[in-house]
Amino acid sequence: MAAVVAATRWWRLLLVLSAAGMGASGAPQPPNILLLLMDDMGWGDLGVYGEPSRETPNLDRMAAEGMLFPNFYSANPLCSPSRAALLTGRLPIRNGFYTTNAHARNAYTPQEIVGGIPDSEQLLPELLKKAGYVSKIVGKWHLGHRPQFHPLKHGFDEWFGSPNCHFGPYDNKARPNIPVYRDWEMVGRYYEEFPINLKTGEANLTQIYLQEALDFIKRQARHHPFFLYWAVDATHAPVYASKPFLGTSQRGRYGDAVREIDDSIGKMLELLQDLHVADNTFVFFTSDNGAALISTPEQGGSNGPFLCGKQTTFEGGMREPALAWWPGHIAAGQVNHQLGSTMDLFTTSLALAGLTPPSDRAIDGLNLLPALLQGQLMDRPILYYRGDTLMAATLGQHKAHFWTWTNSWENFRQGIDFCPGQNVSGVTTHNLEDHTKLPLIFHLGRDPGERFPLSFVRSCHTSFQNDRSGPRPDQQQHSSQPGH
Repeated sequence: MAAVVAATRWWRLLLVLSAAGMGASGAPQPPNILLLLMDDMGWGDLGVYGEPSRETPNLDRMAAEGMLFPNFYSANPLCSPSRAALLTGRLPIRNGFYTTNAHARNAYTPQEIVGGIPDSEQLLPELLKKAGYVSKIVGKWHLGHRPQFHPLKHGFDEWFGSPNCHFGPYDNKARPNIPVYRDWEMVGRYYEEFPINLKTGEANLTQIYLQEALDFIKRQARHHPFFLYWAVDATHAPVYASKPFLGTSQRGRYGDAVREIDDSIGKMLELLQDLHVADNTFVFFTSDNGAALISTPEQGGSNGPFLCGKQTTFEGGMREPALAWWPGHIAAGQVNHQLGSTMDLFTTSLALAGLTPPSDRAIDGLNLLPALLQGQLMDRPILYYRGDTLMAATLGQHKAHFWTWTNSWENFRQGIDFCPGQNVSGVTTHNLEDHTKLPLIFHLGRDPGERFPLSFVRSCHTSFQNDRSGPRPDQQQHSSQPGH
């Protein structure tokens, strides 16, 4: 905690001393914040993380010019609760995005669900207003589709995107196609005004989302600090890409979508440099949960060496790619082994703005500035919730599973497989298994795939045998010495 306070004070001092960055009012202007949140993109989808086709040159360069986090996690293995956690800095069990109607099930907001983000939650853009930020969300909101849950009711000044994912098409009778909004106005629907060709995978949405981002950056860069939350969903099944990118990847249609996103991020970073605001813009790239292996190989990504994928609390479900870029502040070519969480982006963004988190509630996100700017490591656990159930926890290199479950036998027999080709006996279970009395513990450094639980029975047995056989001669000699 002392390191966090020190880093916040250091940054406030830096702002005071940055007279060259003062606006017309004479007050120091805090940095712009650009959060790039992918949808169902896996840890192993970027070249810099070892993807063999190396088709993400812009993201790889972003890592080379900034900092890579190999141990970064989402707060939940599913879209809606993960996004709610990022924008509130709070676990889904605190902010209301979980379900208790079935043990260890996840929660999300399809069209049939009338709920959404509670008014009592304070979202990041609401708080950033106190520091003069103008905020925009581009893409997928997924925190409720009724008017009271609209992004502009929760701090955002602008929105172009949809309240849900691009599922469909629907018959517009029993269920309408999902709408697309510009601010308060519905400007069309997926598969209608915004076509997606399910047969070919062609859609122009990523290009539209890119243009929205570029236009916003151009308008705001010289006038106000901005917060841009770019939450595109091209890598969520059914995956899509625009015509120039279709058929260009060695990885199929999913790879086409990744290549277009990579190209778009390259254009955003280039614009920041052209406008001479790159050194005053903090950029962070990550994903909302692990790759959806149920959609592989054509429609899903890669979780690298990790077990299972989206909807599970194994590493493949919640460990994410994560890159930070801030020229002149974050040293180039850094790899930081801090255990990080998407919830940390809330607290870190507030610290960048010179703000403190709300004091009237529990905040689970850490301020990552000591890690980002000084390379420090802070002790903290990673908690893996599924619905209302704490399934596992990681501290340091060790991960303990209190419950294991992939999905039900019924769903599995219907072909729904969250861990294709990765069955680990006693671990990837289809019954909800209780390990609370003797957790399954893995050493993630030696066993990132969670295939070999540490055996305490063997350790206890060996210790017992040693006790029975008595001390060895060298132990007898040492036992008579003081201090042994």
